[in-house]
Amino acid sequence: MTLRHLKIFVTVCETGSTTAAGEKLHIAQPSISLAISELEDYYGIKLFDRIAKRLYITEAGKKFLQYATHIVGLFEEMEREIKNFDATGIIRIGASITIGNYLLPGYITRFKKIHPQMDVKVIIDNSEKIQQYILSNQIDIGLIEGIVYSPYIAEHKFRDDELVMVCGNAHPFANQKNVEISKLQNESFILRESGSAGREIFDSTMTSLGIKILPAWESTSTQAIIRAVQANLGISVLPYLLVKDSLNRKEISQFHIDGIRFQRSFSVIYHQNKFLTESAKDFIALCK
Repeated sequence: MTLRHLKIFVTVCETGSTTAAGEKLHIAQPSISLAISELEDYYGIKLFDRIAKRLYITEAGKKFLQYATHIVGLFEEMEREIKNFDATGIIRIGASITIGNYLLPGYITRFKKIHPQMDVKVIIDNSEKIQQYILSNQIDIGLIEGIVYSPYIAEHKFRDDELVMVCGNAHPFANQKNVEISKLQNESFILRESGSAGREIFDSTMTSLGIKILPAWESTSTQAIIRAVQANLGISVLPYLLVKDSLNRKEISQFHIDGIRFQRSFSVIYHQNKFLTESAKDFIALCK
């Protein structure tokens, strides 16, 4: 078993077929198939089920992929670092929308003061996608809200956060302190998309209380939600960091549900098999 075998396996997983992997790696398709067979024989496992001329990764293959992805990634990182030891390095950061909007710019500014030659690449997406990018080695470090689901991801909580209920200034709930939860069922909700950490917390809380909410609107854009709330088209629940400016300008109003608070944590995450460079450790230390 060699690094070449691992790279072929990872590429087959990425492309979905031995033919596409061969084209990407400039290797003949029979050599790709042979490398996969050699891996399976070496470890005594089936990496793929072959059904109707298509490949379907097995559970053993999924576990193997987690290790192979990071072994290949670590080797490629070593190649870049050693061959260009004095050149500019790259750190790849992923952040949820809330963190990316309000905290990440400050973290990167401070990081660049410590490592002025480092190039920082950033992806902003919802927390679920950021976890997927960690698992597929598309980013080195992630900053997310809410719960980590994969056992392959290491996490360190670094800050607490709260979601708040908001409505238009003309809405009957505006500035109310003890709105009964049962009254929410009669309201139109404008919510973030499924997969966002805030939406997940809100949905799970409502479900645990026996309240079923069917959103009238769903959006990946916080600003679109705020504008719709401002126009009194519905109510919403959003991170305080994302609505505090609108609240301070009195564009929208906050209200409280009797006996309920939506609290969560921000976490810095990375793959448990990831080799953390000194610059990566420095970035993590800045997250507070």
